[in-house]
Amino acid sequence: MRPFPCPPRCLAVLTAALLLGGCASLSPDGGFEAIQSAARSHLQKDVVWSRDEAAHPHIQSRIDALLAQPLSADAAVQIALLNNPGLQAAFNTLGIAEADWVAAQRLPNPGISIGRLTRGSEVEWERSLHLNLARLLTLPLRAGIEQRLYEQTRHMLVLDVLRLAADTRRAYYAAVAAVQAAQYRQQALDAAGAGAELARRMAQVGNWSRLKQAREQSFYADAALEVARSEQVRLQTRERLIRLMGLANADALQLPPRLPDLPAALPALPDVEQQAMASRLDLQMTRLQAEALAKNLGLTRRTRFVNVLELGVVNNGSNEEPQQRGYEISFELPLFDWGQTRVAAAESRYRQALERARESAVNARSEVREAYAMQHSQYAVARHLRDEVVPLKKRISDENLLRYNGMLIGVFELLADARSQIATVNAAIDAQRDFWLAEADLRMALLGTPGKTVAPTSVSSAPAAATGGH
Repeated sequence: MRPFPCPPRCLAVLTAALLLGGCASLSPDGGFEAIQSAARSHLQKDVVWSRDEAAHPHIQSRIDALLAQPLSADAAVQIALLNNPGLQAAFNTLGIAEADWVAAQRLPNPGISIGRLTRGSEVEWERSLHLNLARLLTLPLRAGIEQRLYEQTRHMLVLDVLRLAADTRRAYYAAVAAVQAAQYRQQALDAAGAGAELARRMAQVGNWSRLKQAREQSFYADAALEVARSEQVRLQTRERLIRLMGLANADALQLPPRLPDLPAALPALPDVEQQAMASRLDLQMTRLQAEALAKNLGLTRRTRFVNVLELGVVNNGSNEEPQQRGYEISFELPLFDWGQTRVAAAESRYRQALERARESAVNARSEVREAYAMQHSQYAVARHLRDEVVPLKKRISDENLLRYNGMLIGVFELLADARSQIATVNAAIDAQRDFWLAEADLRMALLGTPGKTVAPTSVSSAPAAATGGH
């Protein structure tokens, strides 16, 4: 029996496949160390993959310690990275990708077939061992593709970690701003209530017209509506933060009464576009995807004519004839499908990945410029309100108080001025909140795909802004 001929290149590929398949095994941590390192580098935070049940009490004790005091933005982000169930579910895609990579490195399982044939008194046993030769020959290429997909999955999970951190930071600032705004709107309601009660009493004794009384009562009704709406915003933002942090008990969350102060100055970022192009993980991920599709295109072109190729060893035994040994090769004849469709689809996917990579680069430059400009503009607005408008309103209020003590103005003018001052403070709170949201957007724009911040719905300040008419 002549041996099956195999050229030197075929032998080299088979040898590499055997070596590659012999050493493939799952890693102890599933490649999670790279995600932990990225979280420490970009966020200075810890992230865990809670596969080990024994680690759960330690994680829970750390979360309880962070919740035992009024929450900060960094503490909220840390709890979310430790406790968010959606993130923990996403981490399992890393295990799936690693399993696919290891499976692609291992030799294909052989197939065994056994047949029993009879012819009169003759009984013939047919035994054959089959091996998918096409998969064996392309094993190094497939392993390289799965490795790049594994790396792409790891980059995607790092991006998920950064996105969760940014979303949690935004939700924290929105929730704290809603608490602070609700407090000031309650003060506006108290001022409007005092004015409405005083107008009612004066109207009873005939010293106040029904029109003026109705106007004060309208201010009070509008202020009560603002308080109800602000309470809705406070509840919505608080619950969103709780969901991102993965907390089952909402009562455990303690928010501070006010937002953090504005920084003294903003750090300069002269090369913000270049920094984003070098560090954005979504761009790295699109590059990896394009590389994987390029390798896949090469594999598709190599195997376009041979879709199924099997090498088999045959051993036939009979009770009357000598035993038969040999081999067989089976393959699919490309009579109707010459593989053009597979190659065309692979080429289209590759060109699509290239265009998406170019689109991501263009969008990244624009997004980081927009986020940088928004951070500086929101900072300027918040500082202007804090340093100019609010002190000016307070000075006006102090002067009106002196005039009221000197009986130069009435109590209704004083109450209207108080409402105006509270409206200005509410505007300052909104501007301070918008700055911190813009700051979180800039962080994400420098590291990955930015999420457009949608500020919580602000209730109107019409009754608080009304100052005249008395």
